[in-house]
Amino acid sequence: MSEREKLLEVKHLKKYFPVKGGMLQRTVGHVKAVDDVSFEVYKGETLGIVGESGSGKSTLGRTVLRLLDPTEGEIVFEGMDLATLKNRKLRPYRKDMQMVFQDPFASLNPRMSVGEIIEEPMIVQKMLNKKQRMEKVVDLLGKVGLPAEARSKYPHEFSGGQRQRIGIARALTMNPKFVIGDEPVSALDVSVQSQVLNLMEDLQEEFHLTYLFIAHDLSVVKHISDRVGVMYLGRLAEIGPKNKIYDNPLHPYTQALLSAVPVPDVERKREKIHLKGELPSPANPPAGCSFHTRCPEAHERCRLERPELIHQGEGQYVACHLYTTEK
Repeated sequence: MSEREKLLEVKHLKKYFPVKGGMLQRTVGHVKAVDDVSFEVYKGETLGIVGESGSGKSTLGRTVLRLLDPTEGEIVFEGMDLATLKNRKLRPYRKDMQMVFQDPFASLNPRMSVGEIIEEPMIVQKMLNKKQRMEKVVDLLGKVGLPAEARSKYPHEFSGGQRQRIGIARALTMNPKFVIGDEPVSALDVSVQSQVLNLMEDLQEEFHLTYLFIAHDLSVVKHISDRVGVMYLGRLAEIGPKNKIYDNPLHPYTQALLSAVPVPDVERKREKIHLKGELPSPANPPAGCSFHTRCPEAHERCRLERPELIHQGEGQYVACHLYTTEK
């Protein structure tokens, strides 16, 4: 991996939301949605991020894109730390980083035609004249498999899969280098999911895109990703090449997640691991390893000391005391 060119490097990223309480609505605590996350994304690859609801994966995506301001940490995109930039200085980078949202209906303005929705970023960035913008709209609609006539229609006139194609076309308007997909197929029928995933793969090759793909569905992430990061309670439990994570998961949480995925090969079938308890609140995470309250392998050190990501070879990193020399 070292010879590949980094597009994005996230260092010790934190995003805390204040919890207000009392008559004066003072801050009485924080929800630690993203709590000290570090990773790299290389040009042309897809990094998948998986985890349960409440793991912080969507907040991570929005913070990386600076839709949310980080509490701490660095977001280094092509050598520039975006975490420190204010709105005006951030604007030139906006066109290089785009997002495809989970709900295509909620993310598309119902009062605007499809043509206006796709054209809007070009107007904001003062790109091209009216005729050139319309030509680009028609071209992008074609790229995502929609007819030119779609530009005069409104979002409610399309199916969920078609609306997500419109959302993808809008994300590509500014010729971005980096696209974050925040559960982009989870709201779609299973029959449509594979079509949209295949479209995203085709567009990645054609437009030389780099993806951060967020999802809770492990089979979807396996289909599209080159590397996979597993999040639990605002932190990365494990990250590495897709085949290493799926064939040889090291973290007990990753093992439990994958044990629930149906495997067609009877000989490779894993015994299902049932986790005890519920996901703790990110407003009051456990001390030490955040997974120790549900982990079948937990020991005393896990309750006291938070593990760091440790390299286990071939690009696979795990945050677990089982893999440290001292226990």
